[in-house]
Amino acid sequence: MTWSLIARCPQEGAIGVIVASRFFACGAAVPYVGARVAVASQAFCNPVWGTEGRARMAAGEAARDVLADLSGRDRGQAIRQAHMMDAAGRFAAFTGGDCTDWAGHLTGEDHSVAGNMLTGAEVIEATSASYRQAADLPFAMRLILAMQAGEAAGGDKRGRQAAGLVIHRGEEHAWLDIRADDHADPLAELARLWDVAQERYVHFAKGMPGAGNFSGAPTREGIDADIARAEAQRSAEGRRSRSFAVDRPAAKSS
Repeated sequence: MTWSLIARCPQEGAIGVIVASRFFACGAAVPYVGARVAVASQAFCNPVWGTEGRARMAAGEAARDVLADLSGRDRGQAIRQAHMMDAAGRFAAFTGGDCTDWAGHLTGEDHSVAGNMLTGAEVIEATSASYRQAADLPFAMRLILAMQAGEAAGGDKRGRQAAGLVIHRGEEHAWLDIRADDHADPLAELARLWDVAQERYVHFAKGMPGAGNFSGAPTREGIDADIARAEAQRSAEGRRSRSFAVDRPAAKSS
């Protein structure tokens, strides 16, 4: 099952993992991301490849060395697939010999793609090509569109069910973590969620505390103004909210 994309974006100071599959909640099972490193553990995924790999690379080990050790120790390595990025931005990938066809991976200078149970190699090739060609887009949308290109090229040969996107911006906690766990068009749902995030979430996230700024923005000053400006711009452009949330009507005074 599954294909995924790991990428880094120096312009936004971000790293991300996006995954799609005909498998429930793949967004919970595949990505392991830290402040400077990322792992995608898939096929018959071994979560320890994710947790141990993330910790060891964060401590300075090279991706290829960590991956060689993990695959060498695992008696189930033939049915595992993983790719990862270390703290120096180097990528490594592994596809076990018994992963269901089509299965394979590719690595580039700033991203890697791996997948199994796909319609063919064109899925990861299209994903990679789209990512390379969309450098002018916001990082999150660039990742989503790249996966949609892979899906248009065939995607998971069983169909589609779930997708997930995790982005970190130099912190151990996620800047963005969205998922569609059981959906008819999960990548389109991620795109909708990213659109909804522009309404309030991305403005709130600007003031989120971090390791180097423990208190973050300790007041709402600036955040509410940014939200109001975003709402005014949507209104001026004639765009309605895509959120499913419904505000409660204001209480009537007696």
